[in-house]
Amino acid sequence: FGFLYLGGNYICLQKKKNESESVQVPCEKILRAGKILHNAILSRAPHMIRDRKYHLQTYRRCCVGTELVDWQMLQSSCVHSRIQAVGMWQVLLEEGVLNHVDGETGFQDKYLFYRFLVDEQEDALMASEEERRESQEELQDTLLFLSQIGPDALLRMILRKPPSERTPDDLEIVYEELLHIKALSHLSTTVKRQLAGVLIFESHERAGTVLFHQGEEGTSWYIILKGSVNVVIYGKGVVCTLHEGDDFGKLALVNDAPRAASIVLREDNCHFLRVDKEDFNSILRDVEANTVRLKEHGQDVLVLEKSLSGSRNSVPGSSAAHHKYNIMSGTPEKILEHLLEMMRLDSQFTESDSALDDFVLMHCVFIPNSQLCPVLRCSYHAQASQGSELEKLDYTLNNKRRVIWLVMKWAAVHGQHLQQEDVVFLEEFLMAVSDDAKVLPALRDQLTELERTIKSRLHKVLLQHFNMGDEKLQKRQPIRGDDEILFKVYCCDHTYTTIRVPVASSVAEVLEAVADKLGSAEDLILVGLSSAGEKVLYKPNDVSVFSTLSINGRLFACQRDQLDVLMPLPEQEGPSVGSLVNFEMMSSKDVAYHMTFYDWELFHCVHELELIYHTFGRQHVKKTTVNLDLFLQRFNEIQFWVITEVCLCSQLNKRVQLLKKFIKIAAHCKEYKNLNAFFAIIMGLSNPAVSRLSQTWERMIAKTVKTVRYCRSQTFSPDSPLAGKHHPDVWTYVRQLSVIDNQRTLTQLSHGLEPRRS
Repeated sequence: FGFLYLGGNYICLQKKKNESESVQVPCEKILRAGKILHNAILSRAPHMIRDRKYHLQTYRRCCVGTELVDWQMLQSSCVHSRIQAVGMWQVLLEEGVLNHVDGETGFQDKYLFYRFLVDEQEDALMASEEERRESQEELQDTLLFLSQIGPDALLRMILRKPPSERTPDDLEIVYEELLHIKALSHLSTTVKRQLAGVLIFESHERAGTVLFHQGEEGTSWYIILKGSVNVVIYGKGVVCTLHEGDDFGKLALVNDAPRAASIVLREDNCHFLRVDKEDFNSILRDVEANTVRLKEHGQDVLVLEKSLSGSRNSVPGSSAAHHKYNIMSGTPEKILEHLLEMMRLDSQFTESDSALDDFVLMHCVFIPNSQLCPVLRCSYHAQASQGSELEKLDYTLNNKRRVIWLVMKWAAVHGQHLQQEDVVFLEEFLMAVSDDAKVLPALRDQLTELERTIKSRLHKVLLQHFNMGDEKLQKRQPIRGDDEILFKVYCCDHTYTTIRVPVASSVAEVLEAVADKLGSAEDLILVGLSSAGEKVLYKPNDVSVFSTLSINGRLFACQRDQLDVLMPLPEQEGPSVGSLVNFEMMSSKDVAYHMTFYDWELFHCVHELELIYHTFGRQHVKKTTVNLDLFLQRFNEIQFWVITEVCLCSQLNKRVQLLKKFIKIAAHCKEYKNLNAFFAIIMGLSNPAVSRLSQTWERMIAKTVKTVRYCRSQTFSPDSPLAGKHHPDVWTYVRQLSVIDNQRTLTQLSHGLEPRRS
């Protein structure tokens, strides 16, 4: 979503209606970036800036576009492609820090001449040695900054081109950006690709500018890239405000009616994407011509759209008809019916169909298993209503083969998350296929594969432990919804009862189990209590709340009138003494390796379905995301571990060594491609309780601090370190981090180490 924001942060052009007449006033940060690049070129490749002759004309102190791109790609690993470098130079060109000798507004990777702003001044002073040295030091940060805002400048450059001049690469860049615009999220891929070819960039300088008046003829549709506008109706004034990502002006084009309101810029320097009426109507006509609708009782039950890319790539005469149409909408039953009909039998089911894959993965959002299983059962037993006996037999066989393959795919994806009634369906389905295979030999191969798939997905119910002490020392295994857990639920007086319930239990079921132990169920509520005393009151239909607690959080069951008196347990406060005595004996590389190994165990347990449940709300699909919760919680655990160890280290020299050690561990985590732990450590070091320790940071050697910058740019795939004498201790240590997760407590400890200076 960066292009909606970054361009606005740094582009300081004063634009007029005719952009070619812009009075360019470079903002300070871009001006500084241009100066650093200019000095770096003079230091490293001075031959690039020189007088050049072309067509009997001399252009003084110029660079060539291709040479600038070549040079930039050699300077930093953050520049990955030539098109990215073009965007970075375009930033300077937009601001007037770099100029084309003939005034062109777009930077091109060609033999074209460009001149830095400083070289256009006749009496410009040469950079001093001190300035060149500073430029060398700041070069990498400058290139990183330009690489972040370059894509936005590149997009603006492409959108300023006439549509007829846009290359296929240009269209792909625009299309990728359109995927992130809220106003276009409901449009199909085909429409977005068509829009990429007709969108025009438009910008206006001053707040109060009227884009169009109420009652005027509608000529364009607008999408806001940056800024905001007011919608004004005569006699009512401002009726609403539209912001980045919103659109307006479409209704007048669709209905061929006058504008229903006036649009007035609410702030300076607003950017828009514009679609003119002719292009808009052309796209609408194409969409309608390429849309197929299936209706039942006057309602659309299936809407298909012809895929232009699919028709180009398909082989004439092939049977890949399903590649020519995309499913836009429909009832779940009709979508499933269409997918089965379009499934290719000649591919032996080895080719992946993205639409079918999406349906299998996402169906829980719109058709739960309780409805899907009966539909699959009916589809399997479907019979042809007309045709010869041979044609009917052929239809029956092919239909059964398709449904069997779909059930196998469904069982393979959802096997770990199937409920008991789903398992019963699979067993009944297997029996039906087994019976049919006796009279239809062509099903026997699939029967064997179906048996193997179902058996591999059935599992025993396991007993899991949460917050019971040593559960983290065992190799992590995926936790399933019907596994059972042992968990402590506390009362107001800090006594507790241990309950055993399925992982996917709802709060109502947990309270029922607690009531059985306590002998009372009157007005019981379930509360998550953090170490800071923050309370989360769970709803009866919330599921698997055990994994949603904070690091040192605990579950409490109490009556509603006792909620205000709940207090954290002493054990929730975390450690009072750091682990430096043992920690400083461990190799930084060993710690990073075992952290990565444990993080990988947690990540490997996360099922792709948990991401879907997390996105759409697990309480709605009644599924657990416990493995994902534990993996996400690990980030916070590492972050608070760093803060805890630093704040519990009272000796200044030891604290300095501790910071160095954490930075080294972060560097090794980066080498191991463990960005989860890397960023957790960096965020821990950036926490106010640590960053305010000025006396500690003052003792840090500059080389050690720059290690973090080194980590960002290096890539390395090391072998696992040799097992040292502390190998078992490190393995245990990284799995049982003891932390303080109360920010107030950590801040108090920090002020105790280094009181605020008066």
